[in-house]
Amino acid sequence: MKAEEIREWDAVEITARLKELREEQFKLRFQSSMMEVENHGTLKQVRRDIARLRTVLRERELAGPAPSGAGAPAPSETT
Repeated sequence: MKAEEIREWDAVEITARLKELREEQFKLRFQSSMMEVENHGTLKQVRRDIARLRTVLRERELAGPAPSGAGAPAPSETT
């Protein structure tokens, strides 16, 4: 999963995939503690995918529209 691919998704898709990956991460951590994981790299990959998804969501949050009146000073700032 690449960041460019994720950026094409809408927020609903991203949050759904994020939920799936968090559940998978929980299962893998549990299996890892019981020494049942066949491929330990899978846990690392899931963690990085979660980080990519959260990064794209945060980028969208920061790039969102500014609140109305952002250029006007607040009433307490006027002299």
